[in-house]
Order: sequence, then C-alpha cells, then structure tokens
Amino acid sequence: MDRASANVKAERLNHARELLQRFDHLPDAVQAYRYLQQARRLRQPVPIGDTKVAFTVKLSQALVRRVRSFANTTGLSLSEIVSRALLAILKQRRGRG
Repeated sequence: MDRASANVKAERLNHARELLQRFDHLPDAVQAYRYLQQARRLRQPVPIGDTKVAFTVKLSQALVRRVRSFANTTGLSLSEIVSRALLAILKQRRGRG
C-alpha cells in the first residue's frame, strides 16, 4: 500500500471512528450505515406520510364481519380499508355544503 492510499485509509478510519462515537452502541451505527447505503440510491427525498392515530368507532357485527372478510380476501389491513372508504366519502362530499 503506497503512502497516499494509507493516508486516505487513515482519514476514513478516523472519520468512521468519529461517527461511531456519536452512537450509544454499535447496532445504532450499523442501522445508520444501512440507511446511508439506501440513501445513496435515492433519486429524490422519500415523502413522509401523515402520522396515524388510533380512532375507535362502534360498528354493527354484520358490518365488521363484512369488512374482515373483505380484508382477508384482498390482503388489505382493516385500517387501510377504512381509510380508503372514508377518503372516498369525503372526496364525494367536497362539492356539497
């Protein structure tokens, strides 16, 4: 190894050491490395979705059975089905009152 590449390696190792010191333990550093590897391949920022919160409603047993059956058939989660249904209704109502 020539001196220039040894110097470059030393700089990189020192930089990696500084990065590792910012983390409490190695698994955090490993996860950060994985994110860096994924970020390198991004062509644009990843959109951040709206935060989800729990929302409890009461539905008839028959409707719950139908929704669960639909979820099993489609592979969609109950949350996704309800979200889509509510968004569709709200979109229709947008032009009214």
